[in-house]
Amino acid sequence: MTGAYDPEPAPPGSSTAAPGTPTTLLLLRHGETALTPHKRFSGSGGSDPSLSAAGRRQAEATAAMLAARGTVQAVVASPLRRCRETAEAVAARLGLDVRIDEGLREADFGAWDGLTSAEVRQRYPDELAAWLRSPTATPSGGESFENVARRVALSRDRLLARYAGRTVLVVSHVTPVRQLIRLAFDAPPEALFRMETAAASVSTVAYDAYGSASVRSLNDTSHLR
Repeated sequence: MTGAYDPEPAPPGSSTAAPGTPTTLLLLRHGETALTPHKRFSGSGGSDPSLSAAGRRQAEATAAMLAARGTVQAVVASPLRRCRETAEAVAARLGLDVRIDEGLREADFGAWDGLTSAEVRQRYPDELAAWLRSPTATPSGGESFENVARRVALSRDRLLARYAGRTVLVVSHVTPVRQLIRLAFDAPPEALFRMETAAASVSTVAYDAYGSASVRSLNDTSHLR
């Protein structure tokens, strides 16, 4: 079941976790859509594609792995269809609801949406060059990485407050997942282009009671083999 996002954090002391237990975010990129194998830009302002048949298989494989692991206590997802479908497949296996967080949506790629990098380079060469250089640059009609980082950090802080001491599956997209990992490493913006986060991959970041982050896994796709 998918629930509406409640922006208010849980009341202090509401967690049942033992004191000192880290809050763990399992960062799951959604399964494939028809655009994924062609590496086409697919943002929050585009066609909102659903999972392909391959993507549905990936979601089910991820659900089986997480059910076997048995540690997930909550599921939170981007509002876009591909994330909701991925999250719902996992949540159904775990007997959990899906909470939606608007801040976890993909970047808006504006006029680039649906295009490959080669097509963007041909049609918008100056915009692409600026975008690769600076987190403040925006695709035509789109959103900057700086803005994505800001809203993703707010979502992270809400999750840490609401689910203190618990393990949360966060189903999102390439850019938000990479931003969360980059922020955990305290790495510069250009680090976004130095990570691989494949479809249906899982990365893990744990936070202690003071908010200090520890990246425990990156781009794990072993459950898909």
